[in-house]
Amino acid sequence: MDLIIKNGTIISPTETYIADIAVKDGKIIGIGKGFSEEEATVVDASGKLVLPGAIDVHTHLAMPFGGTVSADSYLAGTRAAACGGVTTVFDYPVQRSGMSILGLINEKKAICEEEACIDYAFHCCITDLNDGAILDEMEKAVEEGITSFKCFFVYKGMMVDDGTFTKLLLRAKEVGAMLNVHAESPAIIDLNIENFLKEGKTSPWYHYLSRPEYVEAEGDIRAVHWTKNLDASLYIVHMANKEGLEAAVEAKREGYDIYVETCPQYLEFTSEVYKREDGRNFVCSPPMKGQESQDALWHAIKTGGIDVVATDHCPFQSYEKDWGKDDFTKIPNGCAGVENLYPYMLSAANEGKITFNKAVELCSTNPAKIFGCSEKGSLTVGKDADIVIYDPEKEFTISVDNMHSDYDHTIWEGVHLKGYPTMTFSRGRLVYKDGAFVGEPGWGKFVKRIGRK
Repeated sequence: MDLIIKNGTIISPTETYIADIAVKDGKIIGIGKGFSEEEATVVDASGKLVLPGAIDVHTHLAMPFGGTVSADSYLAGTRAAACGGVTTVFDYPVQRSGMSILGLINEKKAICEEEACIDYAFHCCITDLNDGAILDEMEKAVEEGITSFKCFFVYKGMMVDDGTFTKLLLRAKEVGAMLNVHAESPAIIDLNIENFLKEGKTSPWYHYLSRPEYVEAEGDIRAVHWTKNLDASLYIVHMANKEGLEAAVEAKREGYDIYVETCPQYLEFTSEVYKREDGRNFVCSPPMKGQESQDALWHAIKTGGIDVVATDHCPFQSYEKDWGKDDFTKIPNGCAGVENLYPYMLSAANEGKITFNKAVELCSTNPAKIFGCSEKGSLTVGKDADIVIYDPEKEFTISVDNMHSDYDHTIWEGVHLKGYPTMTFSRGRLVYKDGAFVGEPGWGKFVKRIGRK
């Protein structure tokens, strides 16, 4: 035996019980009592919760965007993830015209082999079909464990039209992949921006007003419409509005294979943040919405309408955000979150908003099931020993000074959490303990995922 975690309260999506966990060679080999402690590292988790590591299926590490590159490298982003109880991250490399899927993914894998502190997987953002070559390559990509692809309805140079979206939906269905979508209405955004700039309305508040609830809802409803009529599968990323959420949830009730993700920033903040002096720091797309949408998101989390909570982690430095202090269109879009995901959702459970079981379902079990991570997502014999020990009594206030990324500010500054992770194990190896990262770059392994066929 390599590791025994004893006397802790184990949390699954459906059960809560006290037991010991035995680990050998990176795998969980037993759950129960009476394991031999000879030659094993023994951790007493009395009074603490023992959880499967979170899976953040939405990050943008070292991503070129808005004239710069997101602040966290693969090393910094995965280090921060480990310190927040995330044991697997999914990154979104962006395929451009002339690029192949696997050429891009292999380039990123080579970086992660040197830098990743925890396990990692990739979606691939498709921006150009390369005269159909990308559609052909998708089957090979699925065989190589890249079983999900993303397209954007927005961003010039990256967005796809309805015809391309349809081709990707149908091809993903053929090869057993999942298509992810960033859904907003680009023409209306452009019209709003044009009008605001003419009127001299350039503060971050107009970032929100240029892409308010109905703009995101139109994209969501359109994506759901095509998915239903083509009998395909769809994963809607970073859902932030009530109307689009309701359309997706209704389709799910009707039996369509549609999944919904939201992010902690939409659960914590509303559009009022864009009126703050530091409002530019909160600029992301889609933006935070009004209270009615936030209430709808929390309701859907409690009732099963939302399947996953992930982060869209894409931080930029404060001086880069300052590029748009007088013109919101120049603000790089994105916020930090990977280290805050699990602590935030577990704090919500600790405060009684949801159960701990629901937090595990949203942040670990569902992401693993939806995206084919057969060795992840639960504390089960035979699965990877990705384990988090959580102290429900620990008080924690988030600050840039106690985070482990490379950014110089965080939208989470000053947010108080009830309870906090004290240890993170990645495949049985301790990578975080009591506020300090204790892992190493290069430890992380590529997660080859299973397709949907």
